[in-house]
Amino acid sequence: MKYNKGAIMRSIDQPNIRDDLPEFDTGDTVRVDYRVVEGNRTRIQGFEGVVIARKNGKGANSTITVRKVSSGEGVERIFPLNSPLISQIEVVRRGRTRRAKLYYLRELRGRAARLKTDIGRQEQDRAVAKAAREARREAKAAAAAEAANGNGADAEAAAE
Repeated sequence: MKYNKGAIMRSIDQPNIRDDLPEFDTGDTVRVDYRVVEGNRTRIQGFEGVVIARKNGKGANSTITVRKVSSGEGVERIFPLNSPLISQIEVVRRGRTRRAKLYYLRELRGRAARLKTDIGRQEQDRAVAKAAREARREAKAAAAAEAANGNGADAEAAAE
C-alpha cells in the first residue's frame, strides 16, 4: 500500500503555519518583534536588520537570518518564521538583490555593505498602505454617520 507522504506531511504542518506574515525577500530590511521571557516577565524585543537568508521554503520549519551592525559589531540572528514567540514582522525597507543568500555582506563594511532600494516594490507597499488608510477612514466616517442617524432616532423615540 502506497501513501502520499507529502500530503501527510502537509496536513501535519498546516496548523503550525502562520498566515499573518508580510511578504518579504532577501535584501529587505525588516523589524522582528520577538517575545522574550525573563524570569516571570515577558517583554517584546525588536531586532531590525537585513534579511540575508531565507531557508526551508514556505513550510513549518522555514527560518530567516537577519543581520544588523550594533556598536561596530555584526550581529546575526536566526528566527523561525512560524514561531509563536514572534509577535510581528514589519518590512522597513525593500532591498534589490540578485542573489538568494547574501552571505557576502559579512565581509563588507560601511557604505559597501548597503543595498540598493527596490523602488518598485516600495511604491507598491506605499500604495497598499494608502488604500488601507483610506478604507479605514471611510469605514470610520460611515460608522460615525450611522451613529449619528441612530442617536437621532433614539432621541425621537424618547420624545414620544
